[in-house]
Amino acid sequence: MKIGDKVRFLNTTGGGIVKGFQGRDIVLVEDEDGFDIPVLIRECVIIEEGKDNQVRNQPQQEAAIQQIVHTYQSQPTKQEEAYIPVETKEGEQLTVALAYLPIDAKSLSSTNFECYLINDSNYYLSYSYLSHTGQAWISRQTGVIEPNTKIFVEEFAHDMLNDLERVCLQFFAYKQDKAFDLKNTYSIDLRIDTVKFYKLHSFKDNDYFDEDALLYTLVRRDLPERELKVSAEDLALAMQEKKQADRRPRIQPLHKKEKSAIVEIDLHIDALLDTTAGLSNADILDYQLSKFREVMDENLKNKGQKIVFIHGKGDGVLKNAVIDELKKKYKSAYYQDASFREYGYGATMVTIK
Repeated sequence: MKIGDKVRFLNTTGGGIVKGFQGRDIVLVEDEDGFDIPVLIRECVIIEEGKDNQVRNQPQQEAAIQQIVHTYQSQPTKQEEAYIPVETKEGEQLTVALAYLPIDAKSLSSTNFECYLINDSNYYLSYSYLSHTGQAWISRQTGVIEPNTKIFVEEFAHDMLNDLERVCLQFFAYKQDKAFDLKNTYSIDLRIDTVKFYKLHSFKDNDYFDEDALLYTLVRRDLPERELKVSAEDLALAMQEKKQADRRPRIQPLHKKEKSAIVEIDLHIDALLDTTAGLSNADILDYQLSKFREVMDENLKNKGQKIVFIHGKGDGVLKNAVIDELKKKYKSAYYQDASFREYGYGATMVTIK
């Protein structure tokens, strides 16, 4: 099958012109309305070669196609029985992952992304892929994935990233026509750092794709992967260790004095991110405020805790946004300008009450 070939679908009406391929198993078919439809290659049949090739025996081909379609639709059970999964010793334990790939890795700020589900096991998985709207869950894709395969789930643009900050994969595992060990049902709630989609180094070499991918392993050897939660203190210590290795820390503690313990948080964007490529001013401000809220939420129970947020003088946008957050969401906290001697007008000190 080549780009330009005309194909017809086996398991449904319709067809079109081959426009491209996704991985080894999916072909993109442009229908008569101009829409690109992802279809399994094995569910298509060529009825006319591309314009660079001549059509051969068209009447005979049409008759053969009709016979194939009739056989496929009238005997689905035999089609299913013909598929025999190749099993591996390691596949007796479930390993399941989600993968995200940029369509054009050289244009991360504008390209669309693809999502794949990976089933690295000897089991069939009946799954549901969902995203959270902030109030409720929405189903994005449901289906069955065969053993030791990966399938295309969806394509999405940058403006959909906010919808994918929290996703969930629910599934149960089984085998067909043979005995198997009973597995748990899974519901894995995953929080995705959408900033990674703007960083080329987030997409790494992996065992499942020829291209670099952002991989989230949900289940490994039957055990669900737990979300890593790091306290503010652990994060501050790790950042200081990076500083000792000649790398600027994103969050670093102020040297503690005998009479007080002050945590210093640098909100400058170059202290929080390696690069701001592809981010607008609004995106940058949102990310800075998310770090501010994260630190505040982690310290709300620490009565008397003093936190210095370094925002710089600039045009006052970040400082005003921080003060607005304090007035609206953290009314119990007391705030004032930090030491002029140490920070000038570029920092605000918050005391947790």
